[in-house]
Amino acid sequence: MNLFRKFFGNKSNKPEKEIKSTDRGKYMPELRLPIDEKFTINFKANGGKFLYCDNLDEVYENFNNIVEENRWHEKPALVLDKNLLEKFKYCSIIPSKKPQDSTYFLTTCENLIATDGSLLINSNQIASKKLPELPVNFIVFATTSQIVDNIGEGLQLIKSKNRLHIPTNITTIKHFKSADEKDFLSYGSSAKNLYLLLLEDL
Repeated sequence: MNLFRKFFGNKSNKPEKEIKSTDRGKYMPELRLPIDEKFTINFKANGGKFLYCDNLDEVYENFNNIVEENRWHEKPALVLDKNLLEKFKYCSIIPSKKPQDSTYFLTTCENLIATDGSLLINSNQIASKKLPELPVNFIVFATTSQIVDNIGEGLQLIKSKNRLHIPTNITTIKHFKSADEKDFLSYGSSAKNLYLLLLEDL
């Protein structure tokens, strides 16, 4: 009889068990998650509200549900992007250009950053305004093709898309919890109540 088989048994007779990530040793390499899954996990951990949409009809339906749930029907929305306002023209939006008069901000973003679940934005979305000047409530429209692994990749894409005129005011939004929550990690940052309408386009 084989000496090893005597001590360790016949491996082929035992049913194979799936190794869970919690059962892995601390020195084993981390499991590589798909980039979209990594973004979703980190975005939710930051307190963001995530709504996945298969098509534009679902985007509009979810947008209307958000407005109805929060009773924003009669409230003005800050919309700085004319193209975005045109895309949502069939939704009941009362557009405004003044942040102080607006209940929520409807916008796009440049990229979705998977490593920390943040949103990369710049002057194309927020003009020259700073995050604290914008409404606490955000509704962001983005697509799955905008997900990148890290901020470096996002910045490279901004540079390659805008060779002649690189946008200014580049920043990330990472803290999506209620602004009155006491969280020392988000101290000094502008926490936003953020909904993400993510359209599948891949």
